[in-house]
Amino acid sequence: MKRISTLLALTLSGCLGFVSMASGQAYPSKPIRMVVPFPPGGSPDIVGRLVSAKLAERLNVQVVVDNRGGAGGIIGSEIVARAVPDGYTLMFISTPHAVLPALQKLPFDTVKAFAAIARIGTSPNALVVNQNLPAKSVKEFITLAQQKPRQLNFGAAGVGTSTHLAAELFKIMTNIDAVIVQYRGGGPAVMALIGGESQALFGTLVQNLPHMRAGNMRMLGVGSVKRNPQVPDVPTIAETLQGFESVQWWGLFAPAGTPAAIVERLGAEVKTVLAMEDLKKRLVHEGADIDYQSPAEFHRFVIEEIGRWTGVVKKAKVRVE
Repeated sequence: MKRISTLLALTLSGCLGFVSMASGQAYPSKPIRMVVPFPPGGSPDIVGRLVSAKLAERLNVQVVVDNRGGAGGIIGSEIVARAVPDGYTLMFISTPHAVLPALQKLPFDTVKAFAAIARIGTSPNALVVNQNLPAKSVKEFITLAQQKPRQLNFGAAGVGTSTHLAAELFKIMTNIDAVIVQYRGGGPAVMALIGGESQALFGTLVQNLPHMRAGNMRMLGVGSVKRNPQVPDVPTIAETLQGFESVQWWGLFAPAGTPAAIVERLGAEVKTVLAMEDLKKRLVHEGADIDYQSPAEFHRFVIEEIGRWTGVVKKAKVRVE
């Protein structure tokens, strides 16, 4: 019995530190593809690349980011859902993953088609405007929008994204009549705002802080409950619009059926890289809050998020054109 216990302990230990594949090769033994179902420039892309670089160091293989934008994240997600579940295709995605089921029939089951690996963190959505817009505060923006019905455009990263739903929630709570224009991801939406094609945008601090610091846009308020330490002078939107809250999260998934040992290994590696001081400082500087969840915790969280956003989509009467 003592010998059996020792062997079991060694086996369990090896699952996390040195996963062996059926072929006899250790995992990972070749580059890993990390699909980001959005174009470059958005917060999933920015945070995903920071995390993938550190994972590559830990796993001693390349972790290649593959941007597959389109259809609000459906195209890239379906690629991962149909991929061989061997740990060499992963998905780095954000809040829209929990919104899509409420919007339309999908070619995959959001919960059953994927194995949750880890939640990475969160970032508040901030209300930013074009520099030429006269509004200097959330209150002034609301007043301007009320005076100019259907003359102000909100850019959004796609139907059902957190940038879209934040704008819908803002419209509901302020009773303003503004147009929401959909773009193929956060990056294009930001460029449209800077270029004057749209006048306002909800986007994460990770996405918008560099542009704000460069003087390309004006930040009026953050969607978190408390002010963010990276922009302490920017008030929360709730200071003007009581009860408003909009925060985006990011997480890592694998196709369903990926061996549990690989999922647990990757979850443990993510936890390790998130504790690295240089990565922590970079993410915090970008406006992200590290908020790790294990595979089991993240799985439960996603199910809860699906229920929450289904309610918001119904109330806002969001439809996919």
